[in-house]
Amino acid sequence: MSASAKILSLSPANAIKWSVGSWSLFIAENYILSENRTAIIAAVGDDNYHYIYGLCSTLAVSSIVYGYQYKIKPASSSVNFPGMMLWAKNAPVPLPARIAAFVSMGLGLGLVSQSVPKLQIPLEYRNGNISATANEASASSPAARTADAESSKKWKVRCPFDFTDGKSKSLEGGSAITLHGVERISRHPGLWSFGLLGLGFSFLSPFAPIRIWLSMPMMVAWIGGGHTDSRHRRGMGGELSRDMDAVTSNVPFWAMLSGRQGVGAMDAFGKLLGEEVKGLNGLLALGVAASFVASRGRGRVPGGGASSSSARLMGSRFGR
Repeated sequence: MSASAKILSLSPANAIKWSVGSWSLFIAENYILSENRTAIIAAVGDDNYHYIYGLCSTLAVSSIVYGYQYKIKPASSSVNFPGMMLWAKNAPVPLPARIAAFVSMGLGLGLVSQSVPKLQIPLEYRNGNISATANEASASSPAARTADAESSKKWKVRCPFDFTDGKSKSLEGGSAITLHGVERISRHPGLWSFGLLGLGFSFLSPFAPIRIWLSMPMMVAWIGGGHTDSRHRRGMGGELSRDMDAVTSNVPFWAMLSGRQGVGAMDAFGKLLGEEVKGLNGLLALGVAASFVASRGRGRVPGGGASSSSARLMGSRFGR
């Protein structure tokens, strides 16, 4: 490859094409194959359909990895493109970008944390109940009852995961939905946690093509989640009942904000935060997000000292 061809292949325009194109191929491949699922299975059989789906998905994901590793990342590190850099490379991340990264990553990790069993402190102090019957209790002396109560008070070890935490469910007859936890937020918490995490990472990069590449999972969540809902409404590969569809949403928090859950937005958020959120899980998620943003936001300026005057100038310009 000639020097001019190599420079062209590492240009910002080419990097942006790979940032958008590789993810778009992944979205289109999933959309087309899943939308035509019934026809393809009728033509080649269920097993062959899944072989085709797996092969196409693997090729699409490979293009995403290839584009980043060989087209986008080299373009950000080998040549300085001032028009594509939001602040100087290795300079501290501007405060607005750090805040945006923390919010996005906190929401993404928060959705993940609410999808796993509830964390709880593995030690519990129990008062206990006196096992005596009412007659035995009345026959015993006050001093004896006090002694029994005191002896029943002790620390007990329990599982750090609470597997009894409630989930959304249909009431008897299937005519109403009782929402609980993450299902109140989105029908596709896994997709949106993936998208929000990518968006959070993107805010920490100064190079526009990398930002675009990291932000594209948001499109995967929006388009992929919406198409999954569309197929499930038609009974293709799953089921979405009218009752569940009416009170939930693909986009996080939209059903809560639009009053579709039978109460106002404030009441819906109050119920979620006051009764349904797994508190320790959420705090752990926010702690991880804050720690990561703090470590990456300091920048990596050569020499380990303060950033150069040009880095400070570009950072302050972005901050305004």
